[in-house]
Amino acid sequence: MGGGFDVGLFAGSDAISVSDAVARVRRAAAEGFGMVWLPQTNGLDAFTVLAIAGREVPDIGLGTAVVPIQGRHPIPLALQALTAADAAGPGRLTVGLGVTHPSLSEGWFGVPYRGIVDVCAEVIEALDGLLSPERRADVVGEHLTARVSTPLEGPRPSTVLAALGPRMLELAGRTTDGTVTWMTGPAALSRDITPLLRRAAEQAARPSPRIVVGIPVCVTDDPAAARERLAPMMARVATVPSYARKVAAEGIDDPVDLVVLGDEDRVREHLARFVDAGMTELCANVVGTADEQAHTREFLASLR
Repeated sequence: MGGGFDVGLFAGSDAISVSDAVARVRRAAAEGFGMVWLPQTNGLDAFTVLAIAGREVPDIGLGTAVVPIQGRHPIPLALQALTAADAAGPGRLTVGLGVTHPSLSEGWFGVPYRGIVDVCAEVIEALDGLLSPERRADVVGEHLTARVSTPLEGPRPSTVLAALGPRMLELAGRTTDGTVTWMTGPAALSRDITPLLRRAAEQAARPSPRIVVGIPVCVTDDPAAARERLAPMMARVATVPSYARKVAAEGIDDPVDLVVLGDEDRVREHLARFVDAGMTELCANVVGTADEQAHTREFLASLR
C-alpha cells in the first residue's frame, strides 16, 4: 500500500532544545521517513530549528505544521522561509501556515479573529511575491502593507495552508500548493475538503494540490487498552470548536475514533480509506506506549 502517498512524522511540540528537535529529525531520516513536520507553539521557533536541521540532516523533507500568521508580518515570514529553504537545499522545505484558533489569536496575540481569512489572503499574497523569482512584494491591503524586494537567492519553498472551512480551503487551493489537516477523518476529507480544494486549484490553473493528513496513529495488539489511554487526549483536543465540528462531520460520537488504531492490517486498511479520500501525504502523530510507538514507526516507515 506504499504507493499513492508519502509518509511523514509529526515531531511534536514538546521538544525543549534545538539538540532534541534535530535529533528527532535525524532519527526520522535514519528510519526512512520522507518528511518531518514541526509545529509552532510557545516553544522553539520552527523555522530556526528546520534551518539547522536542514544543514545537519540531509535527504529528508522538512515542514512547519503549522506557523500561525498572527504575530508574523509577511516580510519577516518570507525572509525566515527563504533562509530556512536555502539552508536545507532545493525541494526540502514546506511552509505550513494557519490562522490558529480564536482563543489563541485573541488571547496570545491580541489579534481579532473576525475577518482573519481576509488577513490571511493578504499575508499569502505578499508571501507569494517574496517567494517568487522576482522576490518582490507590492501589497497595500486593508489589513497590511508589504512593499519590499529581497536579494536573497536559493530555492522557493512549497507552501500549504491549514484549512478546514470552505473559505480557507478555497484560499488554499487558489494560492498555495495544498493543505494540511488535523482532526479530520476520511469521510469529511472526501466530502468536505478534497473536492473543494481541487476545484479551487483547477480554477486557478494550479497543479493538483497536496493534501497532507495529520492524524494520530497507533499500531497495537490491544486496541481496547490503547483506546482507553488515548481517549482523554482526544477529548481535550475536541474541546476546540473547529475540531469538534470535524468530529461531528465524521459522523462519530467519540473523538478517539479518529485515531488510526489497531493491528497492522487494520491500520493499513484505515490509511487506504484516507488515500481514497484524497490524501497525498501522511503526517503521522505516533501515539501509544513506548513499545507501540516503536512498532508504529517501524510499520509506517515500511509503507514507503
